[in-house]
Amino acid sequence: MQVLPGIPDIAPGDDLAALLLESIERAALSLQDGDILVIAHKVVSKAEGRITRLADVVPGEKARQLGLELNKDPRKVEVILGESSRVVRAIKRPGQLEGTLIAEHRLGFICANAAVDESNVGAEETVILLPEDPDRSAREICALLERASGVRLGVVITDTFGRPWRMGLVNVAVGLAKVPSQIDLVGERDAFGRELSVTVPALADELAAASGLLMSKDGKTPAILFRGIDWTPDNSSARDLVRPQQEDLFR
Repeated sequence: MQVLPGIPDIAPGDDLAALLLESIERAALSLQDGDILVIAHKVVSKAEGRITRLADVVPGEKARQLGLELNKDPRKVEVILGESSRVVRAIKRPGQLEGTLIAEHRLGFICANAAVDESNVGAEETVILLPEDPDRSAREICALLERASGVRLGVVITDTFGRPWRMGLVNVAVGLAKVPSQIDLVGERDAFGRELSVTVPALADELAAASGLLMSKDGKTPAILFRGIDWTPDNSSARDLVRPQQEDLFR
């Protein structure tokens, strides 16, 4: 893994692919066939203008009710509801300053606040949303980088999610270009010759989680270069990693 240094604060309309290329050159690197870039969604969202000023938001009745119940800014709740297909759980435990709102994002991801976030936005009273279509964003960045470098690349866009039944946060894939969401090892053999029957590693999430080791929240390091990964390009979507409802044993 290699941090791409010196990526500036991103503003709407910035050419993120060009800035990534400048960072790669600054690091005295050159892109090689099979490299994968893992990019924090916030720089993608900022470049695409997926930023909302709370002063411009008028909360509806449901947002005001949830805001009161959870001690959340009802304007932020309104933005969350606008990004959501449903509220999964809303709860405020004793002693919590602000309650928890788990929502199903319109793209299928289930996470806190439908991925609406206030950290690393760069302005007060402002929230940042996921890209409108993170897979499309990844494909566009990948195509621009491939055109400039002349090599085969992959791109993963990440966000930080909590996990059911596990404490702590990890980076997960929310957008993919060419990188397989999963690697099907069913039918292959383990180290002792036993045939694998259910082993399907989530490659994109593994890359995303690994990138979190170098993407510190205060380090302004939103892009990590992976080299030497064994992968074959395909047309995966990050939505492939959302478990289908009919397979969800806990819904």
